[in-house]
Amino acid sequence: MPKLYSAKAVYLDDTFREGSALLEENGRILETGPLVALLQRYPGIEHVRWERGVIVPGTVNAHNHSFQSLLRGIAVDKPFLQWRDEALYRYSPLLDEEAVYTGALLAFGEMLRYGVTTVCDFFYVHNGGTALDEAVIRAAGDVGIRLVFARTMYDWSGAPAGYRETVDEAVDRTRRLAVKYQGASMVAVHPAPHSPHAASPAMIQAGHRLAQELDTPFHIHVAEEMFEVEETLRDYGLRPVHYLDSLGVLDGRMIAVHLVWLDDSEVERVGQRGGALAYCPSSNMFLADGITRIPELLRHGTRVALGTDGACSNNRTSVYEEMRMCALLQKVANLDGTCLTAGDVFRMGTAAGGEVLRLPVGTLAAGSCADFSVLNADDLSLTPRGELLANIVYAMQPSAVTDVVVNGRLVYTQGALQTVGEKEIVRRVDTLFEAWERRLGAKGP
Repeated sequence: MPKLYSAKAVYLDDTFREGSALLEENGRILETGPLVALLQRYPGIEHVRWERGVIVPGTVNAHNHSFQSLLRGIAVDKPFLQWRDEALYRYSPLLDEEAVYTGALLAFGEMLRYGVTTVCDFFYVHNGGTALDEAVIRAAGDVGIRLVFARTMYDWSGAPAGYRETVDEAVDRTRRLAVKYQGASMVAVHPAPHSPHAASPAMIQAGHRLAQELDTPFHIHVAEEMFEVEETLRDYGLRPVHYLDSLGVLDGRMIAVHLVWLDDSEVERVGQRGGALAYCPSSNMFLADGITRIPELLRHGTRVALGTDGACSNNRTSVYEEMRMCALLQKVANLDGTCLTAGDVFRMGTAAGGEVLRLPVGTLAAGSCADFSVLNADDLSLTPRGELLANIVYAMQPSAVTDVVVNGRLVYTQGALQTVGEKEIVRRVDTLFEAWERRLGAKGP
């Protein structure tokens, strides 16, 4: 049965419209328009109204590693490679289905509290199969978040054994998982060769071919750290973007993550080839990676979405936070307060995320998924309300998010998840760490 949602104001067509409403049925928005007109057209319809609320599109987290929420606070204030060894490589061998499921519950549950309704989880701990992949997908379903599962393809010999697969294994397992969930309303599976550093040329090309076969994007970390640029120059005689172009994989399917260390020719080439970027400003700052050249990439046609990255290289999982960090970091890096506006970064965290992931999310329009958040118009962080969009981007605190709807289902309200109990998530994490401490033989975090 259709349902009508209304509030004090609704964000439609890039502006806040008072007296408007959304008509939803089976997880999709059927139409939007004036509340009075919709009530007249659908007498007796179930009507949910937030008198002091503002309805905005759900945010889209274009890059995350859900299991890393378990490692938050571990190996902080360290250089990148030391952080990698002390957090990721130390704890990865402990990850089984229970741990991966628990980490995903924690990551996705926290995101929903902050208004994230779609997340792309770039997941690379496979342990020789797809059982851990399925644990992430199960957690997303249990929590109620929309999931793009970027199944990582990883064959660098220096990585933990649980990350590594042969090219044939990676292709076969990713294909089977993608086919299983093809047509699912809440899950999509994309190939994700890890990076030029951790995926061989054959693996990268195989991931791209599989994306063509499945007609999906593919994801790949690119030029996050300067050492990666030095490696591709040493091994292939090319900088990362030109190396990927030489492999024939730089095109409209590619969602590059980070793109920190690009020269002018690479900035231009990504846009020329129709590539996209999942930009993670807080993670880049936390790991001292550097500053991606966002205004220039945009000018050359690169599509830019926002991601939080994993919670052990960011510590927060709010896309609203990434909007703020993106704008402020680019303003100071360019010494130009006008180079990115509140509207620019709000779009990166909503509609642009949907476009990059090829999903009808991030907008409130007929045909879009019914994924949205309700903000408390009276929250102190949104007051005064004269410049509401600017306050959402630059001032809003998580307390302002009062309700979250995903696929037409209320999954967060009145300060609590409606799907999985938050106390239960915390209990699971505590139990997991007690077991890990015994196995490691040392006091845990």
